[in-house]
Amino acid sequence: MNNIELFLVSIGISFFYFKLVLGFVFSFLITFISIPAIIKISRRKNLMDEPGSRSSHLRKIPNLGGIAIFFSLGVCAPIFAYELFDRYKFLFASFIILFFVGIMDDIMVLRAYKKLLAQALVSILMVVGSDVRIRSIFGLFGVYEINYYISIAFSILTFIILINAFNLIDGIDGLAGSYTIATSILFGISFFRLGPANDPLVILCAIIIAASFAFLFYNLSNKRNAKIFMGDTGSMILGFLLAFTGISFIEIFIQKRDEVFYHLQSAPVIAVAILILPIIDTLMVIITRIYHGKSILSPDKNHIHHKLVNLGLTHRRSTAYIIGYYLIIIAVAYSLRHLNVNYLLIIILFIGFLGAYLPIFLLRFKN
Repeated sequence: MNNIELFLVSIGISFFYFKLVLGFVFSFLITFISIPAIIKISRRKNLMDEPGSRSSHLRKIPNLGGIAIFFSLGVCAPIFAYELFDRYKFLFASFIILFFVGIMDDIMVLRAYKKLLAQALVSILMVVGSDVRIRSIFGLFGVYEINYYISIAFSILTFIILINAFNLIDGIDGLAGSYTIATSILFGISFFRLGPANDPLVILCAIIIAASFAFLFYNLSNKRNAKIFMGDTGSMILGFLLAFTGISFIEIFIQKRDEVFYHLQSAPVIAVAILILPIIDTLMVIITRIYHGKSILSPDKNHIHHKLVNLGLTHRRSTAYIIGYYLIIIAVAYSLRHLNVNYLLIIILFIGFLGAYLPIFLLRFKN
């Protein structure tokens, strides 16, 4: 124990709760205080998101909110969840790479392949360098332990898909930030229940929640001079962290399965349920593009949030619908967590696709 920890213990204060509270408070304050300065500079230098054919806004909005999120995470995580950076040597380096690529894309608009190369590099660093990978899928499709090289390839692909999928849901006010908060709360509670060894992950989730809360104050603002988007900088970093926490969640049950410990056979499906929104949205868009004979990489307005806005819902109501339905999926997954892992996956995907198709059905009925 260090001197601070010894002192806190001597006066009856838990060092974990001390770090948790301070991490949350400082993360919120750093993001909240940083954004006005970022907005001011963005307007002065005309670093704005221009409305386009796929945009859900009608005027230029600053899109560098991800800088404040990165600043908050980059300061608070190494201080209050420092154990993670000892355990995962390439975690901070991954932050820096994604921040640099994200800010370049928000300012200059990078080619898609350059972003993909950076995402692949970060994924390789985490999977191969820090050994953050999916080693087993607990009997899903009859597969348990995964071959080492297949595990590496599958885990790298998972990181890349989730980073890009999260970026795709950042299309209307409040959605990406609200989803990040909901997901981090669910993972944070799970890590907390799974023992003190996971305390650094709990603190990381709290830091992410606080930064996202502060960002939403401005992202959902009705004041023209206070509004900001997180941009690719924020969406890539948050997508990366959600992939990291999701894989870490599955990993806990693999590491502890031979000990006297609560084992959840459906852990991979629960992780899918928690991350269902970007997964289902991306799959729906790909299916729609293939059905219409278009390239799966061609941009369009076929995302779930676009359909809800086309129905006449405001951004806030669209976000509320998506997050509300998302929480229903989580409730079902939790209630059926002891069901056969394959059956549970079918149920979760069915409910997910049903919720994604409902706005399309209502839009056709309306037209």
